[in-house]
Amino acid sequence: MKNPPGSLQRPYHNHRCFQAPGKDMNMRPADFRFSHAHMVGFALFFAAILLQFINVRFSVVPLTIFLLLCLVAPFLPRLSFFLPVVSRGTSGKRAVALTFDDGPDPSSTPALLRLLSKYETKATFFVTGKNASAHPELIAEILSQGHSIGNHSYSHDNFMMLKSSRILLREIRSTQDILSQFDITPFAFRPPVGITNPRLGNVLQKLGMYNVNFTCRAMDGGNRWIKNLSKRILKRIRPNYIIALHDIKTGDDAGFSYWLNEIELVLSGIRERGLSIYPLAQLIGRPVMSTGENVVDQG
Repeated sequence: MKNPPGSLQRPYHNHRCFQAPGKDMNMRPADFRFSHAHMVGFALFFAAILLQFINVRFSVVPLTIFLLLCLVAPFLPRLSFFLPVVSRGTSGKRAVALTFDDGPDPSSTPALLRLLSKYETKATFFVTGKNASAHPELIAEILSQGHSIGNHSYSHDNFMMLKSSRILLREIRSTQDILSQFDITPFAFRPPVGITNPRLGNVLQKLGMYNVNFTCRAMDGGNRWIKNLSKRILKRIRPNYIIALHDIKTGDDAGFSYWLNEIELVLSGIRERGLSIYPLAQLIGRPVMSTGENVVDQG
């Protein structure tokens, strides 16, 4: 793991800051909390008991429903079934937030930052620990331009949610450790592909973090399917939507130029629809990260 240059350890942030609520933002006791999955499970289990008095065969129905919910829920990014999921804003304004996953990438991040600067737009970059460690200068540049950073796991393993709590904790905490070298602590975690599981909530609670997914994404396959990307986004956006895009290599030079133009069409198209672009923290009404001993408020 590479260490960022000393001159980049404390990037400038043009945000309002408030004192952090506690000294240790990395590990907290995991107090038990009932999730929607617990409550639905209890209700359906009770229904199964009651149905036994009518016909024992009917008792299988609510248990089957619960099993199906547990199988489907991880793949519904907006569903707070196993844990609370932030998937849209609460600002009440005609505004959206832009987020970029999987970076930083030297082939895309610098040009993306220039484009965001051109439109005077602040975004949130959900970065992987692996890429952050490989390209510390890009993390420093993202922060110096006033953008926020969230945790997107260390390795971006698409099957991470099938693994143990120990591996989940290692993936998330190792990325936190890498990003702490820039004097920041992300609170927002976005799981790879937006997939959750019953163990994630407890892991995030231990780390003092929360889950942020999205309301709208282009289904671009990690910038593999970028044709008409802007149209796919713009036809679906509504106020308070969190938009998920990617900050990674798109292929050859022609593909990169096409992708960059599509991102610009998204930026201009949002404004043409009478919508503003808010920083994620402002849209959802809670901090995305802290810097030093302060919580960053981008409102």
